[in-house]
Amino acid sequence: MKVSIKPYSLEFKHPFGVSSNIRHNTISVFLKLEAGAYTGFGEACIPEYLGETLSDTLAFLEAAGKLLENADQLFDLTQTINAVDSLSEKNNAGKAAVDIALHDLKGKILNMPFYEMAGIGKSEPMTTSFTIGLDKESKLEQKIIEASDFSVLKIKAGTADDLRLIRLIRKFTSKPLYVDVNQGWRDRHHVINMISRMKEEGVILIEQPMPVKMQEEMEWVKERSSLPLIADESIKRLPDLDKVAEGFTGINIKLMKCTGLAEAMKMIAAAREKNMKILLGCMAESTCATAAMAQLMKLADYIDLDAPNLYKNDPFEGLTYRNGKVILNDQPGIGVKMRSDIFL
Repeated sequence: MKVSIKPYSLEFKHPFGVSSNIRHNTISVFLKLEAGAYTGFGEACIPEYLGETLSDTLAFLEAAGKLLENADQLFDLTQTINAVDSLSEKNNAGKAAVDIALHDLKGKILNMPFYEMAGIGKSEPMTTSFTIGLDKESKLEQKIIEASDFSVLKIKAGTADDLRLIRLIRKFTSKPLYVDVNQGWRDRHHVINMISRMKEEGVILIEQPMPVKMQEEMEWVKERSSLPLIADESIKRLPDLDKVAEGFTGINIKLMKCTGLAEAMKMIAAAREKNMKILLGCMAESTCATAAMAQLMKLADYIDLDAPNLYKNDPFEGLTYRNGKVILNDQPGIGVKMRSDIFL
């Protein structure tokens, strides 16, 4: 198997603000695996707040590449993914890149879309939220106008005055809102008050309201919340599920956190056993990794898979967005192709 690795800067159309930082770009590392006439693509998206660096990710992918070089078209998918996982206790985004590329490659060898290969079935077009990053009033209005095709908006909160932010948003739209606090609230009584007020403003779920370390406070909040509470930073991989189940009603699964599609499916199955909601999210990836996650839409309650719409230089294509919905194609693997060869 031939392995190619390419760092790439994904450039936002607008500066992207959350409660902790503002970004103008996101660094991804793309992976290409070639076995005979077949090619699989993967992506490791590594925004700084994940705690993973470009140098660490490149080093991990180089090590994984040496392992993969000996594989051929008959490679065992599960064994290979497990072998890559065992190379490191971290590097989740790098592991996700390998997982995605291997599933894409295997799907092309079998001439089957991933959703068929995994026995999930093709999802009908599904409504995704569209993320509006923190910004000044004029820019918020511009972003909301540009998102006119989307029926649900996701607002980045965790500011000093989030109610003012929501009311500002309401000057420009009456669409349902997801609110992502990114750990921005600290007092449990404040959280309950905000949940109540935001429900009145048409908010339909709250994502990660409190810091990861405040798990006991989240359990108190969950008992009193009138809106679904979705864990994000509090959960990365399957072993985290038991802990967050006490404080949240659902989980946001992201490939860059959980190491890829194989782990994501395990997390969905385990969460369903606990009667938890599933939100499929993305870490500001390109179409490559977003299309991989979209293969699991049929298993989700909510999706937040809008990231390709935020960039002006996405090097991949393969997902269709129409009337605020994500539409899968019937192509094998994860269904993507490069707009131009970035590996040259």
